[in-house]
Amino acid sequence: MPQLRLSYFDFHGGRAEPARLALHIGGIAFEDNRLSYADFGEFRKTTPFGQVPTLEVDGVLVTQSDAINRYVGKLTGLYPTDPFQALLCDEVAYVVEDAGVKMGPTFRLTGEAQKEARLALVNGSMPVYLAWLQKQLLAHGGEYFADNRLTVADLKVFVDVRGLNSGRLHRPAHSHRPGGATQIRPERPGTRPLNLTPHDSRLRHALARHRGRRT
Repeated sequence: MPQLRLSYFDFHGGRAEPARLALHIGGIAFEDNRLSYADFGEFRKTTPFGQVPTLEVDGVLVTQSDAINRYVGKLTGLYPTDPFQALLCDEVAYVVEDAGVKMGPTFRLTGEAQKEARLALVNGSMPVYLAWLQKQLLAHGGEYFADNRLTVADLKVFVDVRGLNSGRLHRPAHSHRPGGATQIRPERPGTRPLNLTPHDSRLRHALARHRGRRT
């Protein structure tokens, strides 16, 4: 097994979290290099594009979170071997990435400007992405997005939707629900909230089982 060093910020969530979870689930040893924001200023100078996550594989530095997720998924058995199922897995990952790209610029805003920008997303593109994810999940059996089993696509959706519902984004249109419920309520008359709660709960239970095996 290769020597792995995954570098990212020291918090739960974000672009490295699916790979972290996959490696833990797969029982693969790796160095979880968690960076403070103060450390990142120097660390970024060692990366090709000044950004994280990065993965070192036997000393070779690799960038791009989706490429890292796919590689880690193959190591851990959490990436489909069937070409079509792999395509479905990748499609979900790229849709989640597209949604994240739209959210990204709002982190550079503050105050009312940030709230307005995020509210515009909640009432604009974000429900479109989430509705598509819900549709895809149901189309493939309602439990997993590809291959009828847990894959890195499920982990990526889990991490990103959990982030949307964590309260960190402080969006006025966001509905904070107990028990980790995963709903986004757009301010559109007659629009039903998007509900990915069963998928979220299923992955929480799966991750808890894997944590129990490691203790």
